[in-house]
Amino acid sequence: MTDFTLTNARIVLETEVLTGTLRVEGGMIKDVSTGGTSVAGAVDVEGDLVIPGLIELHTDNLERHIEPRPKVDWPHQAAILAHDAELASVGITTVFDAMRAGSIHRQKGDAGYHKYARSLSHELMHLRDLGALKISHFLHLRAEVCSETLEEELAEFGPEDRVGLVSLMDHTPGQRQFRDLSKLKDYVQKKRGMTDAEFDDHVNHLYELRDTFGARHEAVAVAEAKRLGAVLASHDDTTAEHVEVSRRHGVRVAEFPTTIEAAQACKLHGIAAMMGAPNLIRGGSHSGNVAAHDLAERGLLDIVSSDYVPSALMSSAILLADLWDDLPRAIATVSANPAKAVGLSDRGRIAPELHADLVRIARIEGTPVVRGVWSHGRQVG
Repeated sequence: MTDFTLTNARIVLETEVLTGTLRVEGGMIKDVSTGGTSVAGAVDVEGDLVIPGLIELHTDNLERHIEPRPKVDWPHQAAILAHDAELASVGITTVFDAMRAGSIHRQKGDAGYHKYARSLSHELMHLRDLGALKISHFLHLRAEVCSETLEEELAEFGPEDRVGLVSLMDHTPGQRQFRDLSKLKDYVQKKRGMTDAEFDDHVNHLYELRDTFGARHEAVAVAEAKRLGAVLASHDDTTAEHVEVSRRHGVRVAEFPTTIEAAQACKLHGIAAMMGAPNLIRGGSHSGNVAAHDLAERGLLDIVSSDYVPSALMSSAILLADLWDDLPRAIATVSANPAKAVGLSDRGRIAPELHADLVRIARIEGTPVVRGVWSHGRQVG
């Protein structure tokens, strides 16, 4: 059913919350009006909030379903469908599925990893073409500068692949996300079971890769984003100098700036700053970097990403609504702002002639509870 009416709703618009009725025809928002609690055939949502469908720009959730444990390769179709259903269930109606591009072939100390993005994206788009997916999927290629094969892996994608984001990922140890090597060591050793000697060898190899390929890979990723028609994102900018380089590259989204200095520079240059919902909810970064809450209080937070906990996206928006005492502004961080950042003008807001990507939520003891999700007017959750 793509024609329906929701009434007795608190509808979150761009700058206000309107109590009234929302009508959908042919999967598109037809109109929004005040009043109308007794509209014939309408669904009475009993005063619940109706917000735009959430837009997720950076999530590792698909990778988690593909590899639920280290070295466990789960059947891909089942993993993709489970990932899609999970996102729909928490109100996400558009997702940019993050996939790594760039591999390290050597396996010493289990530090290597092989290509997967091209084949997995084919499987994802095949399920989309079959109509098996509940929500809208785009690709987010994470261009790993410290790798051996970034150039050839990016070359395998074309404009037809719905690559919406390309992010520059420089995971050279000792800078950006992992300025504190002890944090990197904890993360890698727990994930890969490395010994101290294997970790040291892994770090040295990453230094070698950065020295050998770094500058070329960075230039290639910038050029490939343009070829693919994708928005370019930076990752873990730490200094004003990092942000200046991002600006010169044409970056429009800064994923997870690690310091207030970097976030302020993003603001200065008109680059949208995105932070992780887990950071916001936990009250700090697991890597020891700047707290998202600190950026929010300073007006330096534009977009929120669920990162590795899909349900955190909705919770973070409600947390921001309480922090700012401004529900429309908070909801925009997970809907209108990400849509604008990646050039999606047909969604992210509740307004006539936009896709009917909608979420009905209530709050129970402060916690948001999803009571209905529609993607292009079709109920998916």
